[in-house]
Amino acid sequence: MPRPRTKEDLMIAAKENYEKLHTFICKMSEEELNTPFDFSKDEKKKEAHWQRDKNVRDIFIHLYEWHQLILRWVYANQHGEEKPCIPKPYNWKTYGDMNVEFWKKHQNTALEDAEKMLHTSHKKVLELAETFTNEELFSKDVYPWVGGNVLGSYFVSVTSSHYDWAMKKLKAHQKNCKSKGE
Repeated sequence: MPRPRTKEDLMIAAKENYEKLHTFICKMSEEELNTPFDFSKDEKKKEAHWQRDKNVRDIFIHLYEWHQLILRWVYANQHGEEKPCIPKPYNWKTYGDMNVEFWKKHQNTALEDAEKMLHTSHKKVLELAETFTNEELFSKDVYPWVGGNVLGSYFVSVTSSHYDWAMKKLKAHQKNCKSKGE
């Protein structure tokens, strides 16, 4: 599915991709769920996140924390408190460092708790998106605090696009687990 450009497409893609992710995880074996990620042998996987995330919990937490970013950002700005989407001291050039802080913050979070947190935050993000019209989500210059982008693009990024990212990572992990067992 192409990147959503309407509220209807956003909601469908977010729900479908979340369900795909949830179904995929439910079908993972105990070994796959409990084996630490190791992408060190794949030279194509150079981005920082391939080293940062060590397990399924880390994926859940990453998604959850990005949900929290959009929820806090939108709520604050709706109530007259001007805030950037990426909180200080981070920005769009340094958000990788923020992701590492999210990772550190949740090293004692249990997998089951992380899954519940993600499920709840996913629902809250969809509920928030539902409160906007198609025009509010996908027309430029509706909200000055969005900075020239469309609000819907942020919702797409933290839902369907992020769920695709998670699926790719989990599939690569699953492939690694299978190749070790051969």
